[in-house]
Amino acid sequence: MIEKKNLDFEKTVLVGIINQEQNAEKSKEYLDELEFLTFTAGGEVFKRFTQKVDKPNPKTFIGTGKIEEIRDYIEANDISCVIFDDELSPGQQKNIERILECKILDRTTLILDIFAQRAQTSYARTQVELAQYQYLLPRLTGLWTHLERQRGGIGMRGPGETEIETDRRIVRDKIALLKKKILTIDKQMAVQRGNRGKMVRVAIIGYTNVGKSTLMNVVSKSKVFAENKLFATLDTTVRKVVIKNIPFLLSDTVGFIRKLPTQLVESFKSTLDEVREADLLLHVVDISHQNFEEHIDSVNKILDEIKCSGKPTIMVFNKIDNYTFETIDEDDLVTKRTTAHYTLDDWRKTWMSKLDENCLFISALNKENLDEFKDVVFEAVKIIHITRFPYNDFLYQEYE
Repeated sequence: MIEKKNLDFEKTVLVGIINQEQNAEKSKEYLDELEFLTFTAGGEVFKRFTQKVDKPNPKTFIGTGKIEEIRDYIEANDISCVIFDDELSPGQQKNIERILECKILDRTTLILDIFAQRAQTSYARTQVELAQYQYLLPRLTGLWTHLERQRGGIGMRGPGETEIETDRRIVRDKIALLKKKILTIDKQMAVQRGNRGKMVRVAIIGYTNVGKSTLMNVVSKSKVFAENKLFATLDTTVRKVVIKNIPFLLSDTVGFIRKLPTQLVESFKSTLDEVREADLLLHVVDISHQNFEEHIDSVNKILDEIKCSGKPTIMVFNKIDNYTFETIDEDDLVTKRTTAHYTLDDWRKTWMSKLDENCLFISALNKENLDEFKDVVFEAVKIIHITRFPYNDFLYQEYE
């Protein structure tokens, strides 16, 4: 559970479902992540509601009995926001708002809101704004009748509270203008990437909040913003790094997440181009998270979607200092939590080390095992570098 400290946090409740694709354990995990997202956005979760359903109700997503239970809780506890773990259709959102008479958000809206908070550069803000308008367009019908009781807060950053007079034509025109602006910036960024020459490009990828920015700061000695919240950084940062006299470009990319809104994947095309054009990927994994295997699968799924699954990749299991699981099987480290920690030799005996011959175990925060990390990255970059510069005898001597 998220520690509740800020009295200004918006009072919220979460709603999830249990079905054939998502059992009770999986639903709890998704709601844990949704609560972290809510905390990141500025909300405080007072209660969770789940319901077993074969398929979502086409009108209200969940059953009428559960809706009434939620309504009673809202009225009794002065809840201002209800957040659903899955994307709601425009009709579902409209019907639920009419029944509960409070702000209704879904997972997509919440992620878009966090992106709106975190976007620092003009380019990132433009990308987020485009994604918001694309999400908003099919939901215009009946939306404005509810806005008079929504006075900011989670989900209301961006076009929602400033474009009340908007109609579909104006929104479409706005989307067209934003796409044109992004296209112009994309061309500029493509030129910038082209100007980097033939230097080897290495991209740090991974699920959100796995320590990518922390690793970037340690390796490149830069000061990328890092925080224990989801999507702490949105803007891609590129730094020149030199290991053993071989220079390469290292980029820190936006974190991935399950159920990533398609609008964001489309809007952040240029950011993902850093991944597409990379020669080597460093796939960072939070080994201390109990469901890190699913995080790996989620990242790999997105890599497939953007056609990057075949790139050379080094698996970097981070946060070994936070890993607190008891050894049940001597050949593996699984399940039960304890306060014990493990040596690098212990890690190398686990099944994770068999995922890839270049699999690494580090703590970027405590700078543990970074020498091995640099050695492995150096060898991978060297192979690409020699292929690209086959006649550089001087560098060959330096490699030795």
